[in-house]
Amino acid sequence: MPEPWRRPEDPADGLTEDRWLGGRLVLLQPKRGHRVGTDAALLVAAAGDARQGRIVDVGAGVGAVGLALAQRSSLASVDLVEIDPEIAALAKGNAERNGLEARTRVLRLDALNSGARREAELTESASCVVTNPPFFDAHAVRVSPDEGKARAHVLAGAEADATLADWIQASLAMLAPGGRFVMIHRPDALGAILAGIGSRLGALALLPVHPTIGASAHRLLVSGVKGSKAPLRLAPCLVLHGADGRLTPEADAIHRGERVIDWG
Repeated sequence: MPEPWRRPEDPADGLTEDRWLGGRLVLLQPKRGHRVGTDAALLVAAAGDARQGRIVDVGAGVGAVGLALAQRSSLASVDLVEIDPEIAALAKGNAERNGLEARTRVLRLDALNSGARREAELTESASCVVTNPPFFDAHAVRVSPDEGKARAHVLAGAEADATLADWIQASLAMLAPGGRFVMIHRPDALGAILAGIGSRLGALALLPVHPTIGASAHRLLVSGVKGSKAPLRLAPCLVLHGADGRLTPEADAIHRGERVIDWG
């Protein structure tokens, strides 16, 4: 059940107000802990063809990805699903700040709780589900003392015993047949990703993201369509920085919100 909202504090009180994606969005976010960055920009680009229907952003944080997608088309609405009450309050404020409150629901709930999903009418409701799950198992890494940063990086708190596969399956339970699932994660989690997806998605595409030319991929973009029978394929890789250390033209356009990834 969504909890009552309280308005976020003034930006001077532990928060910053930032212009993101080339100034397209104005976001209030914490000064410390997890902040909106390249992963979010990549996820927006990867879900760029989500132009209508309901978009669900699972683990939405301050709402950056879902709001960016809603901003691209007046035919789209967005549900921002976030378990942390303070971060969810920031997401609600960010929807208002960007004039998107009429097409945005902010749902303060545990995405892994099937009863909470049903109560929020999230079951098979979305034409597109996007997610940037916590990257690590709480039992396998040293958890940050910063609660917000820890929740963003590890499956902790209410999800302490959950796995990445559980997160993926909960996300897919919100996706309508024929809808697209888009996720960003670590390449070394590919086995867990495929296990979580199982036979639920087809037209599955994997896009490796490399920090520099010649370096191993450090991120993996995943896209698939619920119920499709099309085979898995490897999409052309994306390199973020050239030999001079600058963003490549494609990566720069993604950071400015001017380029989307074509999944074919």
